[in-house]
Amino acid sequence: MAIWNTLKGELDKAGRAAQGALDEGKLRLELHRAKQRAESAAASLGFAVYRARAGGSELETERYSALAANVASAEAEIARIERDLAELTNKSSATPPSV
Repeated sequence: MAIWNTLKGELDKAGRAAQGALDEGKLRLELHRAKQRAESAAASLGFAVYRARAGGSELETERYSALAANVASAEAEIARIERDLAELTNKSSATPPSV
């Protein structure tokens, strides 16, 4: 019976490791997409400022505020995902090895 308990323990450990790897992969993909959204939002803001200045005017305050809010929102999402990823990584490295 001891061998079955050992086998079950090792399978559980492998399952937790696999789940941790999947969770980390999911967060890394989310982070990549959030960074893409942030870059897109920043590009939209930059292009809007460029177009306004190229046309000899300034970007309207409302338009600037909306575009800047998109950038800030994307950066906040990136920070949240990076915290979640760091927490997951610390949790994984703090798991004591089974004996």
